[in-house]
Amino acid sequence: MSDTSGVARLRDLLSVPNQLTFLRLAILPFLIISIRYQRYDWALGVLLAAGLSDALDGLLARRLSQKTAVGAYLDPIADKLLLSSSFFMLALEGKIRWWLAIIVLGRDGLMLIAAAVILLAAGYVSFPPSIWGKLTTVSQILMVFLVIVLAVFANPVLHMARDACAWVVAGLTVFSGLHYSLIVARRLGTVPPPRE
Repeated sequence: MSDTSGVARLRDLLSVPNQLTFLRLAILPFLIISIRYQRYDWALGVLLAAGLSDALDGLLARRLSQKTAVGAYLDPIADKLLLSSSFFMLALEGKIRWWLAIIVLGRDGLMLIAAAVILLAAGYVSFPPSIWGKLTTVSQILMVFLVIVLAVFANPVLHMARDACAWVVAGLTVFSGLHYSLIVARRLGTVPPPRE
């Protein structure tokens, strides 16, 4: 029985969509290095490759019926690592204001702590992403993309778009964090305590 479940887990891990997610995790250091050494043209290429792999793994998971529990965990982790690293490095290089990076990183940190506490207190509880969480992720990806594109191609219109996007990211990040806290509080009120 355990051999069968072990083989199934390995098959899930080696599915094409999950391999693309692993690829996205593997190219993350190259994005960090590119930003650190101010090779924003390289960073843009890496960011586009990461975006392509993200779109492909979702598409293939649906088309090949290869949606897995592993992929459900790995995909958002890869996205969060990509975004958190990008915001931190771009703030370090003076391309993003620190106040914005702190809001983004602080929300992600609080969500990780909340997830760990919930796991310890109530066991595994599923919290599917809300529309606000998805909009926040999209706005953060757009922000990183605009900042890197602007570092490669100076353009006044892109400059205004980046500044406007910063406020959208800040608002959505704070709002989605508060929304997540309310959802967690409500869900935990209805979850029975774990068995002794």
